[in-house]
Amino acid sequence: MTPAPAATAVVARALSGRGPPPAPHPPPPPLLEASTKHSFDPDRELDWDAPPEDGKWYWPPELVSLYDTPLWHTMSEEQRMDLARHEAASLASLGIWFEIILMQLLVRHIYDKPVTSSHVRYALTEIADECRHSMMFARLIEKGGAPTYPVPGRYHNMARVLKTVSTTPGSFAATLLGEEILDWMQRLTFPDERIQPLVRGVTRIHVIEEARHVRYAREELRRQMVTAPRWEQEFTRLSCGQAARVFSVCFVNSQVYENIGLDRRAAVAQVRASGHRREVMQSGAKRLTDFLDDIGVLRGPGRKLWQSSGLLA
Repeated sequence: MTPAPAATAVVARALSGRGPPPAPHPPPPPLLEASTKHSFDPDRELDWDAPPEDGKWYWPPELVSLYDTPLWHTMSEEQRMDLARHEAASLASLGIWFEIILMQLLVRHIYDKPVTSSHVRYALTEIADECRHSMMFARLIEKGGAPTYPVPGRYHNMARVLKTVSTTPGSFAATLLGEEILDWMQRLTFPDERIQPLVRGVTRIHVIEEARHVRYAREELRRQMVTAPRWEQEFTRLSCGQAARVFSVCFVNSQVYENIGLDRRAAVAQVRASGHRREVMQSGAKRLTDFLDDIGVLRGPGRKLWQSSGLLA
């Protein structure tokens, strides 16, 4: 299947000493107002009973990991679409993992805050959003008929450490890492008429609701990188860089290749060598890396970790 010209154009453009903690800064009223006006119940908003449409993708082909590799050109159209379906399930599984981590970090963040403050109220609102998103992604995996794809055990357990030792700015940096690259891809997905309607509906809801989450995390991280003690800033740079390396490894579970009949090692090697894939991932991360660079997160050894992840040129 040749990508629709309009969709290809969209992708082409897209590719071009410690003191007391700072007092929480209440999020701007528009965040709470937006949560009231632009929240969705996926169980009611989406038609979960509709059958999948023949000939439609579960993920844009240009965003599939093997796109335009030598192996891709040997695959049948059916096999390409099957890979897209499995990669959509892999990304949904990754999203659930990240959102569960995020929910725990947010709960830690507000544990000592005044429970009636607008700051805590917004954080609880975001936690409720993430609960719905996780259930929505799980339901999408089931409807797509692909298996779940958990992250490798060593990274699953590494996240236990992260959730325990993460600094406040480190938590918000990890939040942005988990949200912004997927958000960039989903913004290309939900308007794309080649994609299954259910996938478009799921990504649309997630993009709209995550916009306020990203704004909240950016504002908090910018403030924290000014007020946090130096050791905490340095630790955040290192932990954020390490999180970027884990994210890049876990982004697509390599089991997807075996599950559609490909040689796993050959597929992984071609993805790593793919200039198109590298450009996709760096383009997806660019808005985030520009922001992190601007506020001083991408410095020293942490920057080298980001570069080794492949998300930063």
